Amino acid sequence: MSPTETLPELMHGMTAEEITALTKQHNYGTWRYQKAWNPMLITDAKDCHIFDGNGKKYLDFSSQLMCVNLGHKNQAVIDAIKQQAEELPYAMPGYATATRAELSKLLLEVLPEGLSKFFFTTSGTEANEAAFKIARMYTGKSKIIARYRSYHGSTTGSIAATGDPRRWAMEPGGKGPGIVFAPETNCYRCPIKHTYPQCGIACADYIEHMIRNESDVAAVIMEPIVGTNGILVPPDEYFPKIRKICDEYGVLLIADEVMTGWGRTGKWFAMDNWGVKPDILVTAKGITSAYVPLGLCATTQKIADFFIDHYFAHGHTYEAHPMTLAPAVATIHEMQRLNLVDRAAELAPYVEAKLNELKAKHPSIGDVRGKGLFWAVDLVKNRETKEPFNTYAQKVDGKTPLLVDQIAAKMFADGVSIQAWVSHFVIAPPLIVTKEELDFGISILDKHLSIADEQCVTSSSQDLTSITSDS
Repeated sequence: MSPTETLPELMHGMTAEEITALTKQHNYGTWRYQKAWNPMLITDAKDCHIFDGNGKKYLDFSSQLMCVNLGHKNQAVIDAIKQQAEELPYAMPGYATATRAELSKLLLEVLPEGLSKFFFTTSGTEANEAAFKIARMYTGKSKIIARYRSYHGSTTGSIAATGDPRRWAMEPGGKGPGIVFAPETNCYRCPIKHTYPQCGIACADYIEHMIRNESDVAAVIMEPIVGTNGILVPPDEYFPKIRKICDEYGVLLIADEVMTGWGRTGKWFAMDNWGVKPDILVTAKGITSAYVPLGLCATTQKIADFFIDHYFAHGHTYEAHPMTLAPAVATIHEMQRLNLVDRAAELAPYVEAKLNELKAKHPSIGDVRGKGLFWAVDLVKNRETKEPFNTYAQKVDGKTPLLVDQIAAKMFADGVSIQAWVSHFVIAPPLIVTKEELDFGISILDKHLSIADEQCVTSSSQDLTSITSDS
């Protein structure tokens, strides 16, 4: 059955215009000014595509919010949801269920070795909140070191640990207590003006300096590869060095794998790329391919043993909800059956080569970086100065149209949905994506990068003279 044939059922007796109007009038559009929000009606999705109210097909080039790793409408996951609804739709967290046990057993197979105790949530945000509480209860310390250009969630604790401007609306009261920020690991635009590899991983040394001078540090939280804020891939030496520092000072290492987990980087979890084992790992999104909301906070047995004789002061109504756990079991089985982790790793060189061809062609591309099927195309006004077209402040003030949003809108009109953030694009299609679909998405980006190229400037004397004369 085609998407257009299912349209009458999905409309629920309303026209497309009525659905959009009701959504806009009575729902908040997140992270945006409401005035400009005109949500497009999506009526169906299949594999790597979504469909609008007119039946038009769009390539989902960022897996919605970097979460539909299996692609849309995987039948095994859908069947698991149906079966669980018939078998046991809810049980409070104090009970054992077969689905809970089955998922726990599977997690021991795929998580980094040593993570053996699980707290199930309904989002990555909640998983991070759990991680903060567990770290503080276990260590008896209060401070959490996070990094700039990070995102850890939208509730009070997780947004306080977020380094990007989504935190600003909560300040000053929303910043803490107990959160301190370190520089991100960004070799393209190093925040402390160093150059890799001569730097000796100075950004890790800075975190050691912070731990020594802050005192009372319970944990360090890091996205192994920073997600929304630029797909920032650290040097290979970074996480082994961070692990050593944390061990030396008795500080827990929390890996926020909400976006990087579940095969996205060509490993089950991004920390596997460096063979580093965190003390706590949080994840969500791809754990059910986003078919239902589920998050996970996993800890080592050493941390778990502490709570045998200490009160575990955390919990909520939907923790370990059976309807969220069953699709996670099915998702893991489907990833194994389709060999999607290896597939992401095998497609990585192909994507990298294609994106570097774009970089050679378009002066507006300053950097291309990523792992697996997790890539950023970073746009710059000037390659030599690495000046971006837009800034975080412009994202928040809403007065300046962002160039990446203009390009993304053109791509959407041509049938490609892509996530844009401030001055870069996130390319993270479902792990079932074909080379033909990758080619199509990249070709549409290629087509519209001329918008950015036309606004580029160079630092050469000749070009600067020309610009000055023209002005």
